[in-house]
Amino acid sequence: MSVDPILFMGGSGAIGHHTAQALRAAHPGVPLLIGGRDLAKAQRAAEKLGNAQGVLIDAGADDLGLGDRAVSGVVVFYMDHALAGLRYAQRRGVPHLSISSGIFEIAPEIATYMHRPDAAPIVLGYEWMAGATTVSTLKVAEAFSRVHDIRISALIDEQDTGGPTVATDFEHLNRMLPAAMTRREGVYVWREGEEARARFRAVDGRDIEAGGFSSIDVVGLAAATGAPNVQFDMAIGLSSTRREGGPLSTEIIIELAGEDQKGEALRTRHALVHPAGTAPLTGLSVALLLERLLGLDGQPPTAPGLYFPYQLLNAATYQQRLEQEGGVLRELAVE
Repeated sequence: MSVDPILFMGGSGAIGHHTAQALRAAHPGVPLLIGGRDLAKAQRAAEKLGNAQGVLIDAGADDLGLGDRAVSGVVVFYMDHALAGLRYAQRRGVPHLSISSGIFEIAPEIATYMHRPDAAPIVLGYEWMAGATTVSTLKVAEAFSRVHDIRISALIDEQDTGGPTVATDFEHLNRMLPAAMTRREGVYVWREGEEARARFRAVDGRDIEAGGFSSIDVVGLAAATGAPNVQFDMAIGLSSTRREGGPLSTEIIIELAGEDQKGEALRTRHALVHPAGTAPLTGLSVALLLERLLGLDGQPPTAPGLYFPYQLLNAATYQQRLEQEGGVLRELAVE
């Protein structure tokens, strides 16, 4: 299938690199435009990837400085506060996917979508690892007839920095989000102070001190499952694999409680682990989203609309590709 180049805004970083690798593994012929404010850096990244071109992005121009160049989709790997990429995608009628904004910053995107709902598909890709967490959680939830509690606990290795853009985005999120959106007994609340403190058990059995994090996974999972209690906690420290003498990894603990298909009490505990850290796992998610948006998976391209990643990602396909990269979703003992 021949497609126009996909524009990666801020694509010279680690997540852009891993997205391109994951996409190329399944679709080696898809061309890319690696866009950035530093043309030389973008060109170097494009040369390493092959079948890619580095381009200078002018966020103040309606055409982003690209003229009439054709593109098939736009992915934004940094916080695009001006929504330059979104407006550009809507004008071109091509899919838009952004992965870096916070839950408190979706109003501008929603407002832009509402005024042109038929222009293009827009993905609010702010779920943890761009959908990896929600897709895996919803897969586990299939064993339940009713879900009462969902608790997501993410452990990022302290050496898994992700590059300067990721560090800047996290600094912004931490400054703007002192409280953590959480659902308790069907009501959305904001945990802060002592209420935001949490602990969870890592894959290797350690108790980890964590803090509440306002991930959009909370509202998405609550809407998808009807669970009255949903919370997300995050910690940065020594990953279980590195503690055991191996390389760093990223791990996400998924704990569910509710009723099974017979109406009996059920509790489950799983871990989603990627052996290479956050960037490759996020890149895999973005690549699979692009495949679905553009119809590279053999199905019709995604229709215009506003989407969460989990609404587009196929759980079976995700699991297969995750395992191909050495990742795993495995069951843990319930404590």
